[in-house]
Amino acid sequence: MRFAITPGEPAGIGPDLIIQYVQQAHPHELVCIADSNMLLQRAKKLGLPLTVHSYDANKEQTQTAACLTVLEEPLSNPAVCGVADKTNAQSQLNALKHAVHGCLNGEFSALITGPMHKGIINEAGIPFTGHTEYLAELTQTKKVVMMLAAPESKTQLRVALATTHLPLAEVSSSITQECLKDVITILAQDMKKHFGVKQPRILVCGLNPHAGEDGHLGREEIETITPVINELKNKGFNLNGPLPADTVFTQPYLEEADAVLAMYHDQGLPVLKHVGFGAAVNVTLGLPIIRTSVDHGTAFNLAGTGKANSGSLNAALNMAIQMAENSTSGINDVT
Repeated sequence: MRFAITPGEPAGIGPDLIIQYVQQAHPHELVCIADSNMLLQRAKKLGLPLTVHSYDANKEQTQTAACLTVLEEPLSNPAVCGVADKTNAQSQLNALKHAVHGCLNGEFSALITGPMHKGIINEAGIPFTGHTEYLAELTQTKKVVMMLAAPESKTQLRVALATTHLPLAEVSSSITQECLKDVITILAQDMKKHFGVKQPRILVCGLNPHAGEDGHLGREEIETITPVINELKNKGFNLNGPLPADTVFTQPYLEEADAVLAMYHDQGLPVLKHVGFGAAVNVTLGLPIIRTSVDHGTAFNLAGTGKANSGSLNAALNMAIQMAENSTSGINDVT
């Protein structure tokens, strides 16, 4: 198999993590879509050996130690560790476009993305809310689901989100019955297809404290969340909820679950990152391609220092491989 990887923000730790990863040989070819000069300069700064090979779609390279296949995507200006340059924003987006195209046409089995800085891209005059939304746009996917997973945690915690990068004031109005049905359906289908879970057990959080306290703390559970859960349970979905978010992440619940659906970003992800930060994986569900990513940001202060922890990138690559193998093994036919 051949996998595409984008380093993200060139002034951050994305390039460092990729260079660290390829210091050892791996069974699958990793194609980095980036500026080869930037990678070589960063390797020199890190004091690590690196040889780059030009990408040839017709010839799969053996992934030997300290070697990396590169599909050239030049930067507008040389990258300086820790100093983001908005003129390099378009190059990052171009790399994503190349990677998505390659995944769609079968060149790559999956895409693994490094961290990008949303603010710098927006400063370049390019509206950008995040990888998740941008990849949905590139693949013309109506609805995607953001899920983070901590595969090395005791419960292998997986947390999906009903809404992603929204101001808190907009969350309630964005959680409609149609939205929830789409999110839960995508989550269940991709748990089967990519993770080999025959009948996914999904815990659904309420939106309000104590899941609304029977309507005394909000009516979203009564009017929106519960009707969707009941409808989908009648169709065979294995759902439990709406559950109070302050107790759903306790061990008795998690031992009986394959995934938790949180209603908004900061309801679910603080728990996930507390359990697995540095070794967790961001997965975009619902796309026609497989995409995983690191669970952290650009860490400008660590770029070029050799102190960046590559645990999350390792986990993202391992999960992409697992998902690709499950997708091609026929396991997605299991109901």
